[in-house]
Amino acid sequence: MAAISIAILLDFRRAFARIHPFDPGASYGFPMETDMKNATRARSTGIATALFATALAAGPAATAQEKYTPTPANLEARAWFQDAKFGMFIHWGVYSVLGDGEWIMETRPINRTDYAKVPAFFNPIKFDPSVWVALAKAAGMKYITITSKHHDGFAMFDSRWTDWNVVARTPYGKDVIGMLAAECHKQGIKLFLYHSQLDWHSPDYFPRGRTGHHTGRPDSGNWDAYLNFMDGQLRELLTNYGEIGGIWFDGMWDKPDADWHLARTYALIHQLQPQAMIGSNHHKNPFPGEDFQMFEKDLPGQHTTGFNPEQSVSALPLETAETMNNSWGFNLTDEHYKSTADLIRYLVRAAGANANFLLNVGPMPSGEIQPEFVQRLTEVGRWMKQYGDSIYGTRGGPVAAGPWGVTTQRGSTVYVHVLDWNGPVLALPAMPRPVRSARLLRDGSSAEFSAVKGGLVLKLPEPQPEEVDRVIVLELEAAK
Repeated sequence: MAAISIAILLDFRRAFARIHPFDPGASYGFPMETDMKNATRARSTGIATALFATALAAGPAATAQEKYTPTPANLEARAWFQDAKFGMFIHWGVYSVLGDGEWIMETRPINRTDYAKVPAFFNPIKFDPSVWVALAKAAGMKYITITSKHHDGFAMFDSRWTDWNVVARTPYGKDVIGMLAAECHKQGIKLFLYHSQLDWHSPDYFPRGRTGHHTGRPDSGNWDAYLNFMDGQLRELLTNYGEIGGIWFDGMWDKPDADWHLARTYALIHQLQPQAMIGSNHHKNPFPGEDFQMFEKDLPGQHTTGFNPEQSVSALPLETAETMNNSWGFNLTDEHYKSTADLIRYLVRAAGANANFLLNVGPMPSGEIQPEFVQRLTEVGRWMKQYGDSIYGTRGGPVAAGPWGVTTQRGSTVYVHVLDWNGPVLALPAMPRPVRSARLLRDGSSAEFSAVKGGLVLKLPEPQPEEVDRVIVLELEAAK
């Protein structure tokens, strides 16, 4: 066992040197005195030693964190998450400069030597995190999920594991994640971090998966070294930026049969921040150690995208992510904007499916969020101010969704969301308990209803001009 451990350590040190070489002529942001160089070297060695100890403590690789028991803080975070219902997704990286989405390195394709020139053009002098957070709050959103690292491997934070990051490689030279984290804490918005497990930049991401075959990397690499690197960056994110709401993983689908050392990675996250929720966009049923389940461009259980033919709906908190046009990252020519009414309907249907709605913006390279997105978010926020009681803090209601709409529920209150129904009456299955009263949420006026054998009949008011959702509030008898 000792010989094996020594061999692993030597491999790890070689991998660490390749990932994070020490250059005695570089300042690393510090003065050039010898003691400062030694301090930098010691700090790097300390990171390597800590991660090696974590690797040994984790034991043999496993598919997931099999023995995970959520802490009380994590369970509390899950309940908060389910109550929050609405969040802002932000896809932002140096790829925004090229104006063709976050996958451009793969779709163009662009080799890593040419792509390495892109950060030099990224200087978002109009980025104001206070404006982003204020916009999310005005839209009625309760949390933000932003890309800390996308598939191009470029870190939007100050990472000591690599200079392939926004501080070291761009003229902007500022820690984007750090700035946004500070503002989220200040304004009371929870911050989640999207982190790509897939990496088109790292030579150690090897063997290659389904993507990244045209980047010019050598046909060799050290997979364990890459996973150590990934855990090292996660440790930075969960150590340097205060409380984090959770980690939103993506990219495991690129190598679904690889040993991702999930048990080690998930344990690291839960150890550093026990309340932090882990989710993974692997399009499979949740693995042990995950705290919420997400659905990409799909409502839970609908299977409309082709991403997730075998994915079922779990008992974990749920979330569905969708774009405002057809792109995640900034796309200069994508004008396929969803209407505000369609976005509201999606939000309502997500709530009816017991899921949060994570609505994406792809900021421009200037650091501004494009006006088409701002307009729609402002309009959704206006709707949420009037109808938010039927969304926040609710769970999926007692009546299954249909073409007509959905139901949501909080305690003894059931909200009937009539999204698409032209008839004067709406027949529903019976409620769990007798209905005491019915009213319109828009103005509080009474709504007519009658209980029939096995069901409930609602007399619907005439829709108002441009009314997206007629919400009827049913008050049920208290549970005995």
